[in-house]
Amino acid sequence: MTTVSGPALSLRDARMSFGDRVLWSGLDLELQPGEFLAVLGPNGVGKSTLLKAVLGQLPLAAGQLLVGGRPPGRGSATVGYVPQQKSMDAATPLRARDLVALGLDGHRWGVRRRSAEARRRVDEALEAVGATGYADAPIGLLSGGEQQRVRIAQALATDPALLLCDEPLLSLDLRHQRAVSAMIDRRRREHDTAVVFVTHEINPVLDLVDRVLYIAGGRHRVGTPADVLTSATLSELYRTPVDVLDVRGRIVVVGTQEEPGGCEHHEQHGDTSAEPATSVRRG
Repeated sequence: MTTVSGPALSLRDARMSFGDRVLWSGLDLELQPGEFLAVLGPNGVGKSTLLKAVLGQLPLAAGQLLVGGRPPGRGSATVGYVPQQKSMDAATPLRARDLVALGLDGHRWGVRRRSAEARRRVDEALEAVGATGYADAPIGLLSGGEQQRVRIAQALATDPALLLCDEPLLSLDLRHQRAVSAMIDRRRREHDTAVVFVTHEINPVLDLVDRVLYIAGGRHRVGTPADVLTSATLSELYRTPVDVLDVRGRIVVVGTQEEPGGCEHHEQHGDTSAEPATSVRRG
């Protein structure tokens, strides 16, 4: 099992910008082994960009980012990545187990002759997500929920100390959302894996989350769900009045034209054409 001494992820005065556009700045965050962090906010604020920075695919504009105490990709701790769900063509010439195996050696060129140890790790990852029964099925013929299980198995095959999940619940029904969330939570509890979970569907994971990073309008807040998902905090982030209401056990965010992502949203001015979001339940 991959182990990390100290924070699994650390950002100090981190800034991400493209030209004059600042996505976020002054971000200070330490994510400990086994901690579950949900990243919330409307589209376009830099949630997925944060994951790309952690993966070493995008440099920070300023500040410091360390993974397991080292810069990304420079001998840092192993990072697993679950990308946004995309349907695969039915003719894709890969079995589910082949896709998982690419998590181990997909960066290598040439013909692959996998060792018994590699095959064992693939089998264990498939078993961990309940995908053994369709391990040899063509990946393109699997349902959306089954494909997402295989993607998680691919990320787990590397035995990551840090697991990055980019909208892993997108397009899944409630049953599959709960199943995927439970698999990720089980991994972090049994292996002390830190989790960064970008989502608009906060409700399925709210009871699992230790802290929330909410990004909006170039600003951000970090804290427990109870501290961050409040009228005062979201109004400050959006620079406009935002009401957080408890409606039959669900927290409903009522805003104006710019949608507070991550919670069920009702337009005050009658415009209901905005992107739908998900209600959150405060337990």
